[in-house]
Amino acid sequence: MKLSDLLYPDNPQRRQNVIDLHQQLLACMQLNFKATNELIGALNAHLGTKIIHIKMKEGGTIKENCDIIIHAMNDIQQKLGNFDKEMKEKLEPIMYQKLYDIKQPELEKIATAHKIVSIILGEVTATAGAIVVKLIGSNIIKVTVNKLVALLAQIGLSVLGCIGISVLGLGIEIILHAILGAVERDHLLACIQSYEQHLSEFKEASETYQCAINEVRALVKDKAE
Repeated sequence: MKLSDLLYPDNPQRRQNVIDLHQQLLACMQLNFKATNELIGALNAHLGTKIIHIKMKEGGTIKENCDIIIHAMNDIQQKLGNFDKEMKEKLEPIMYQKLYDIKQPELEKIATAHKIVSIILGEVTATAGAIVVKLIGSNIIKVTVNKLVALLAQIGLSVLGCIGISVLGLGIEIILHAILGAVERDHLLACIQSYEQHLSEFKEASETYQCAINEVRALVKDKAE
């Protein structure tokens, strides 16, 4: 037994807690990378964007990978914003407002969106109008992405930001050295508290984001059948 464990008998359990929380955070990030790539795929296929798919940086830190997702989400928001601007310029004000009116029948909004997308892009897929209504005519994606971006930025700037995501493939002692650089009680507690604080909010926001992307995926699948 290590001297530090004799002095702080709760350290072994705290170390395991740190590892478990790190695994949960990493799993959550992996799902967000997947969901973001699915959204990018839908935009590229149906709205003519050319957004590059993202990939986790295996040798990078948590902050570096947070920044990759943030950059992709900002790019998505910019492309949707530009598309929205084009629609506003080409539609009559009343017709444009109807796209955002929750009281308007969705099928009518989709038909209107499909026509305007055809004008902007020329040849379009059958799903294009529905994608526009879901991603631009609804605030769900925008609000969800904004919240997730804010949380990713917080995580990147926190004590967790400098932790490498590849430490999970190493032995337990190397993991702890990479995460903490020490095994003192205060360091372990601070790391656990930071993980727990950010993980709870991050999980909730990620689930909402992934549900929104699942709706888009189901929409695409339904139109394809």
